[in-house]
Amino acid sequence: MKISARNVFPGTVTAIKAGSVNSEVSIEIAKGIVITAVVTKASAKHLKLKKGAKAFAVIKASSVLLATE
Repeated sequence: MKISARNVFPGTVTAIKAGSVNSEVSIEIAKGIVITAVVTKASAKHLKLKKGAKAFAVIKASSVLLATE
């Protein structure tokens, strides 16, 4: 796999919460560190995502926002 994004984290799918259109997919990239992404149900099916599957979290963003109350 070749990709221009610099933030690529290999991990294991720990949970998939399927909605009517999208699925929320959680990937553990290190012990206790989980990244969660929202993808379409079609994409989750195409990628054959399931609990325990190996996957990559790829982060490519022009900005990251933080907030506190």
